Amino acid sequence: MKIFKFGGASVKDAKGFENVKNIIDSHKKEQLLVVVSAMGKTTNLLELLINAYFHDDKENSNIHFQTLKEQHIAIINELFGNNSSDILLSINTLIDELSDILQEPAGDNFDYEYDRIVSYGEILSTKIVAAYLQMHNINNIWKDARKLIRTDNTYREGIVDWNTTQKKIQKHIQPYYNNENTNQIIVTQGFIGGTSEGLTTTLGREGSDFSAAVFAFALNAESVTIWKDVDGLLNADPKLFNNTIKLETISYHEAIELAYYGASVIHPKTLKPLQNKNIPLWVKSFIHPKERGSLITHTEQNKTIPCWTGCKSDGSTIVITPTT
Repeated sequence: MKIFKFGGASVKDAKGFENVKNIIDSHKKEQLLVVVSAMGKTTNLLELLINAYFHDDKENSNIHFQTLKEQHIAIINELFGNNSSDILLSINTLIDELSDILQEPAGDNFDYEYDRIVSYGEILSTKIVAAYLQMHNINNIWKDARKLIRTDNTYREGIVDWNTTQKKIQKHIQPYYNNENTNQIIVTQGFIGGTSEGLTTTLGREGSDFSAAVFAFALNAESVTIWKDVDGLLNADPKLFNNTIKLETISYHEAIELAYYGASVIHPKTLKPLQNKNIPLWVKSFIHPKERGSLITHTEQNKTIPCWTGCKSDGSTIVITPTT
């Protein structure tokens, strides 16, 4: 089975949801677990909401809450049209849950409040993705990552309990894939997990990519594909440099080394569990999904393409050429 991860940029609008549906549809004869982030800039909006809520700024809290609700309802109306009643009921139930939280006085622990509120971004987006796939006859099962990825109580930077997480995922997810003739699709969330007490945590920087790696590790997946708005891994940020070159295939070691020096590649915490089980990681474009993309895997090939990691304040650049 394979893991697909779609970030917020891939579900920023109705066209994005349709594109994600098309990509999954083209792979529906395979066994897939699909990890999805919050819509577009939803996490940023939720952070504004959290700050207003924590500081008892009821006016701005209400404004941000209403914006969140309206954005998701608008997407649903555009995607589902006259078939929106069931998903609207599901989304409004979640919105009401969030509203109930916001009616309570905020506690003293900002990070705790952050995690339990910001997690709604991923829950909302995945509910919409799952329902949209179902409407187009792409059968799938929605799963709550908060009940599968077990962490400690380090809010906003939850540390994964690998042993418990692996047991939970293998118990609750693996059975769907045990029959090789069953083309099962599961939709779940990136970025979020849960504690032994049932409290919500988030996984910190690059948390959604990391979630995909956690599921892949626990399920011994065939591969992970991270769908981005670029054609693969590039040797420089295209916003800063012209004539960038795509890295076709690089090793885990090279990718970790480049990330360490600041290159815009996959975060080492995502790469490490994949490297431990030799699970290939593809970085592909959701804009050009038929293109090959870039592959991070176990390879002995040496790379000589220089990678430009950024600009210093004096205008100079940092160039790294990984070696093995």
